[in-house]
Amino acid sequence: MSIGIFDSGIGGLTVFKEISKEFPKADIYYLGDTARVPYGNKSKETVIRYSVEAGNYLKSFGIDALIVACNTASSFALDTLKNILDIPVIGVIEPGVEMAIRFTRNKKIGVIGTSATIKSGSYKNLLEKNNVQIYQKPCPLFVPLVEEGIIEGQIAELVVREYLDDLVAEGIDTLILGCTHYPLLKKTIKKIYPHLKIVDSSQAIAEFLHRENLRFNGSGLRKIFITDESESFERFKRVLIGDIPLEKIDLSKLCTL
Repeated sequence: MSIGIFDSGIGGLTVFKEISKEFPKADIYYLGDTARVPYGNKSKETVIRYSVEAGNYLKSFGIDALIVACNTASSFALDTLKNILDIPVIGVIEPGVEMAIRFTRNKKIGVIGTSATIKSGSYKNLLEKNNVQIYQKPCPLFVPLVEEGIIEGQIAELVVREYLDDLVAEGIDTLILGCTHYPLLKKTIKKIYPHLKIVDSSQAIAEFLHRENLRFNGSGLRKIFITDESESFERFKRVLIGDIPLEKIDLSKLCTL
């Protein structure tokens, strides 16, 4: 049995790594839409179209489940994907919310993400059902930082403080990283705010799959596709998951327009 995973770029590799570790026998196909990254500043209609194209491409490999490893796509396109694909489709938002509820002690939870994810209210709507206080903030510079490989050091720390100091001042004890790029900044965030419980989408999804008793047995095949050349993608792929080769596909294989 096989799993498809897609994201706009690098971030979903954190999910790929965790799923590979937790389900070593699964065949896993990953698509990073590097030609059209980021999704977070696109319209809802555009994100849905990109997501449907990615889902259909991965479905052509006979996958048994699709993981939407992109918070923006999970916010805007999850219902559409569930309607058009006859396989389980799992987003990052519900697993992340469930983990945050387990983590928090003072019921003050921070959520950071792209502007589109925060504006969609996807995390807020689920969290509000659990009697917690929610503090949200878009962090638009985090994705380009990660894409450029600036995940530690003075610049990364300055940007993290600029975005998170106000949230931490509100007394949050748990922070949801509402974008799969953001776990690559987790070390820097923990260095500055060591008391925070960090919700990492990749770990939350792996736990969710185990709780749902989904079992994936295959040959352990790993395939990674990108839609454009990307030095940062190649660099982080080597750091996160080693020497699995990349295959560049032409956008014409995805695009329906």
